[in-house]
Amino acid sequence: MKMSVKQLRAFLAVAHTLNFAQASAQLNLSQPALSLAIRGLEESLGGPLLLRTTRRVTLTPEGATLFPIARQLLADWDNAEETLRQRFTLQRGKVAIAAMPSFAANQLPPLLKAFSDRYTGINVTVHDVINEQVFEMIREGRVEMGIAFEPEPSDTLHFTPLCTDRFVAIVPKDSALASKSHVTWRELLAMDFIALQRPSAVRLLLEQELLRSGKKLDVAFESHQLVTVGRMVASGLGVSAVPALCVKQMGELGAQCVPLTAPQIEKRVGLIRLAQHQLSTAAQALADTIEQGEY
Repeated sequence: MKMSVKQLRAFLAVAHTLNFAQASAQLNLSQPALSLAIRGLEESLGGPLLLRTTRRVTLTPEGATLFPIARQLLADWDNAEETLRQRFTLQRGKVAIAAMPSFAANQLPPLLKAFSDRYTGINVTVHDVINEQVFEMIREGRVEMGIAFEPEPSDTLHFTPLCTDRFVAIVPKDSALASKSHVTWRELLAMDFIALQRPSAVRLLLEQELLRSGKKLDVAFESHQLVTVGRMVASGLGVSAVPALCVKQMGELGAQCVPLTAPQIEKRVGLIRLAQHQLSTAAQALADTIEQGEY
């Protein structure tokens, strides 16, 4: 039989007080039960730990060796219990999430603020990465969940839709297109087009959808970042198309957003995690906060 936490607590109480009566009171345990716990520990370890006479209790050499070890083991055990208790009650914890840039820079910050206000002890790490890397990080276990465009049907990923995102045109504020109620792709593609670089899911989605409509995406300028695309458009270098999630961000960068039609391109955005995987308590609380958001 292996030693138990209860036996170690009994031994430590006696080793501290060198008095069975005091140790029994400290543990709220009867002396026979205390003696039984000590005897069980000695049997499991293979020899006596305490010498008990009518006058006093002393530690054997082996008992003296166990004393500091038992103290450290119980301290570690108590710390582990408290840490897990705090995690389950959301007093402490960590959660990592990956999100595509359009969501990470626009919708995610206010959601994190609401989460942080409620769970002040939870640390959140956000990985702002392209759509494909969101899937990759989830599959590799580097994050518990992610936010991205809906993936292809899969046995490994579970998708919870949050909203349907529609692409809009972004044009310079002094452009003739800026005052229109909507812009067609034919009008937009007549101008220099600024696109995200491959393998961006936004770039690939636009190319695929336009190809279905018999249109080709000719690119004049490319960038890895949506922020750079917005600034390039605002500077008059050309036009672009971005998810509607970015409308506020593009306006802050100085570009004008206009509804885009013919064809109208849209894609569902949602919360993604591994299928058949239970989220940690902290991650589930964050997922609930995200799912309750307004989009």
